[in-house]
Amino acid sequence: MSNPARDKEYRMESNTDNTTLLAMLESMLRIRAYEEKAAALQAQGQAPGTCTAVGQEAVAVGVVQALAADDLILTNHRSAGHLLARGADTGRMLAEVMGKSTGYCKGKSGSLHISAKELGVVLTSTIVGAELSLATGVGLALAMERSAAIAVCFFGDGAACEGAFHESLNLAALWRLPILYVCENNQWQAFVHRREAMAAESVGDWAAAHPMPCASVDGNDAEAVYAAAAAAAAQVRSSRQPYFLEARTYRLRGHYEPDDQHYVDAKELAGWRGRDPIAALQARLLAQGVLSAESLERLHQRVAADIDNGLAFALASPYPAAEELATDVYA
Repeated sequence: MSNPARDKEYRMESNTDNTTLLAMLESMLRIRAYEEKAAALQAQGQAPGTCTAVGQEAVAVGVVQALAADDLILTNHRSAGHLLARGADTGRMLAEVMGKSTGYCKGKSGSLHISAKELGVVLTSTIVGAELSLATGVGLALAMERSAAIAVCFFGDGAACEGAFHESLNLAALWRLPILYVCENNQWQAFVHRREAMAAESVGDWAAAHPMPCASVDGNDAEAVYAAAAAAAAQVRSSRQPYFLEARTYRLRGHYEPDDQHYVDAKELAGWRGRDPIAALQARLLAQGVLSAESLERLHQRVAADIDNGLAFALASPYPAAEELATDVYA
């Protein structure tokens, strides 16, 4: 089946207003600082292991910036960026990771299962690909309720290798479900490089087999991701049919913490570090005069203070009481 949108490629846009760009940069800085703090807490024995998405901040911020307040999000084990971009409180996030009762799930989810109804985050699934199956159900519910909202499913190239990927896209296309699929192709599937597990070069090649619009974007360009996601979300909202967006990016830290990345090609990693999405947006805004060195420093200071305050809140928070052990959990 022909799919004229199959090869659509979004590149850097220059029509995003400066207020939005600055908000996106601050959100990216907050996500990076939060994940580095979470990794440091794990190294100090103050929190269990966590999976970061350092280097992928532009995808989280660019997509979430394009969503409406009532849209629903389903995400995976690298969810901190999606939650923080949606407005999650750093203190409650850190409290959750540290198992404290003031966390989003009362300290019972850790970093791998956080859900936040008030933010429209339906769930974080640590089962690779499970978010794809569940997104179909959420999309069906929205369709049956005739809701104006859409469901957004974040997943990686590893999940795309699961059977649930094709099952979900097939049903979404067949049943005309309002789902925006966002594949964060970060090149790594746990400790295995994408090229060792995928016959195709692009996940979009697989998605194109299903009758839905597809597009790809440089996932390290926040402005381009925002433009692509805004167009995709608008099409899902108006057509009430699914859309596939692949963001090509790279996971700069290991699969989980700690991970020395001994299996990673050093030259490849260095090349992607040179394409850091935060550094790229900072440089662009400085060159355009949107930011000055002084205003950038104030931005960094504000983010650092937010993380410090959030950590203080989490450290001061109590652990759940023993009688809470079996409440709010399901077997």
